[in-house]
Amino acid sequence: MFIDINAPEFLILLVLAIVLFGPERLPDLARKVAKVVRYLRTIAGTAQDQLGKELGPGFENLDFRDLNPKAFVQKHLLADVEPIVADVKREITEAGSTIASTAIPGSAGEMAGEIESVKNVDPGGPQNLMAMATPSHAPFDSEAT
Repeated sequence: MFIDINAPEFLILLVLAIVLFGPERLPDLARKVAKVVRYLRTIAGTAQDQLGKELGPGFENLDFRDLNPKAFVQKHLLADVEPIVADVKREITEAGSTIASTAIPGSAGEMAGEIESVKNVDPGGPQNLMAMATPSHAPFDSEAT
């Protein structure tokens, strides 16, 4: 259907209709609206059948919803991409669950101990600053400097 109305919106519209038209005229208006909708659907179906006949033998199964640009792109272009996107999403969720399940090297207690050791260092020049910045368990590459 072309109108997407959920339950709360429908209830609000129903209350507004009762307030505007009154409870005694509302059933009569609902019947008239149903007749108009039925008439419009009949006209649209007849027009679609007539257009299918006039276009020729290749177009008897023509569906006008396929002519919507969004539906056209989804049907013809994104149909090939959707399995790839689903695979990528699955791999990302698996990687996330693997990362979450692995233990992080260095517990919170070790980190607290390192912070305390940094606090206890006397600042006395660049050598002490390097000692504070470099953890004791980090590898040092003399060729990198």
